[in-house]
Amino acid sequence: MNEKLIFVVDDDPLVTTLVERRLEAAGYNVRAFAYGEECVAALDARPDLIILDYWFLREGSLPKNGMEVFEDINRITPGLPVIMFSAQENGELVLELARKGIADYVIKDANLIGNLLYAIKEILHL
Repeated sequence: MNEKLIFVVDDDPLVTTLVERRLEAAGYNVRAFAYGEECVAALDARPDLIILDYWFLREGSLPKNGMEVFEDINRITPGLPVIMFSAQENGELVLELARKGIADYVIKDANLIGNLLYAIKEILHL
C-alpha cells in the first residue's frame, strides 16, 4: 500500500467518485472534497499532492475557482504539488497555470485516469 495522501477536489460527484476509487485501487490514500475551500481547511492533514478542478459551481453562491484555491494552497503550504484538471482545453489557461506553478494540467477526457496516474507517478517520483 502506498502511503501517499492525495486530495481530490471537484464539485462533480461522479468525477470525484471515479477518481477517488481508481486512485485507491492503485494504492493511494485519498480524501475527496467538493470545493476548494474544504480542501484548504483540511491542509493540516499534510497531503502529498492535490488534484484540483479549475471551475466550480455551487447553487446560491460562487465558490473560488481553481486558481484562487491554488493561490491559497501555495500561501499556506508552499511547494505542495497541485495537478489542475478541467474539461477546458484552453492553451492560454494552461500556460497561465504553468507560470503560476501548477505541477501539471490534465484534461477531463476518456484518458483522464491514465493521465492522472502517469502525472502522479512523475510528480511524486514513484
